[in-house]
Amino acid sequence: MGKVVLVTGAARQLGGRFVRRIQRDPDVDRVIAVDAVPPPHRLGSAEFIRTDIRQSAIARVLAEHAVDTVVHLAVTGGGGAAAGGGHSAVKETNVIGTMQLLGACQKSPTIRRIVVKSSTSVYGGASRDPAVFTETTQPKSLPSSGFAKDAVEVEGYVRGFARRRPDVAVCVLRFANILGPYADSALAEYFSMPVMPTVLGYDPRLQFVHEDDVLDVLRLAAQEPRRGTLNSGTFNIAGDGVLLLSQCSRRLGRPTVPLLLPAVTWVGAALRAVGVTDFSPEQIRLLTHGRVVETSQMRDTLGFQPMYTTAETFADFARSRGSGLLPPERVGRAVDRVAGMLNVDGAGVEEGAQR
Repeated sequence: MGKVVLVTGAARQLGGRFVRRIQRDPDVDRVIAVDAVPPPHRLGSAEFIRTDIRQSAIARVLAEHAVDTVVHLAVTGGGGAAAGGGHSAVKETNVIGTMQLLGACQKSPTIRRIVVKSSTSVYGGASRDPAVFTETTQPKSLPSSGFAKDAVEVEGYVRGFARRRPDVAVCVLRFANILGPYADSALAEYFSMPVMPTVLGYDPRLQFVHEDDVLDVLRLAAQEPRRGTLNSGTFNIAGDGVLLLSQCSRRLGRPTVPLLLPAVTWVGAALRAVGVTDFSPEQIRLLTHGRVVETSQMRDTLGFQPMYTTAETFADFARSRGSGLLPPERVGRAVDRVAGMLNVDGAGVEEGAQR
């Protein structure tokens, strides 16, 4: 008998793609896809069960199908139709849903492996943060709201489950910002704006992971570990290298509008109110201070090497969005002029970002 894999969040784009991907694994016998709403895409030969993981019915699903592997992708920062409601519903699914799911897994005698999608946003974003976060780095300031706070709570529940069920292999994947042609995140929406508001005086370092690499590492984590690897623990997942926000704007051909931090906060609230993009306080912190993580554990312990670097990931995303308002060269000159006005040594910063 092959493995029986249950995937949460199957109605979202990433969840649907993973459901179709994991079916091709020769060790997988059946895939059970669950979500609170019907998926807008096909799921191949997977069996879709419409159920809300916030409800106790998820325990019955695990028992009836003798699930041995759970891939929890329903932890998300976005709303939309696939989320089954607004921000409050998303938060409940993230936190209450994870509690219910883990409670059901704890009682299940067939569960052997759990993979949880998390985020590097658990490290927060503050001016006193270290240049690079490792998996054991404690944030200077814990996230106080939004998806980052949800992810911190989710990881806390996962650690509690791991203590209660030491016989179950638990793998937490902290993804950097996910981009690619099909990306539907708040940051993807921000990069798709014709003009991007930025925080005056800041040019944050950013890391990205390609959505194809996300699918591959999820599949790896759901498998039995190979010799010399360990498919349990907590791992930062990101492509090699970093990009400055100014470099991103140049490569997109989209101009930026530097604003004082209070003005950016006001603009973000206005954009959220009219539904243009989810320009949350969490995203504003990212666009102020940036975030870079160490990924040696991903390679050495988990045994995963991304196909795309951060720059290659962004290039693939940029191609999918088409040309911006202005030629990249013109945007570059404009950014350089602004940097000069702010007495920022843009060339030196870019050189440091490439190292």
